[in-house]
Amino acid sequence: MKVPQFDAVIHAPGRLQICAILSRVDEAEFATVRDLIAVSDSVMSKHLRQLEEAGYVALRKAAEAGRQRTWIRLTPSGYEAFAAHVQELTRLAALTPPRAG
Repeated sequence: MKVPQFDAVIHAPGRLQICAILSRVDEAEFATVRDLIAVSDSVMSKHLRQLEEAGYVALRKAAEAGRQRTWIRLTPSGYEAFAAHVQELTRLAALTPPRAG
């Protein structure tokens, strides 16, 4: 596993949510993930383009029930980067003292 490190590509809320969802499954359909994070097609596409350019996700197009569908999966390097990012967030959270009421 990678050393815990903050990853600016993953950190944006939508991309963080996408990676979290994909970390639990082999692959997921575009519309399902889009609906889970409650964004438009164009916003989802922008997030995926950034994740794909970083090598963190792979896209697969397939015809299903007469429609073209896009399937998304985390790549091995995407999974490692996500896990390292979560570890770094956990480390940073542990540094934060509880606030007195």
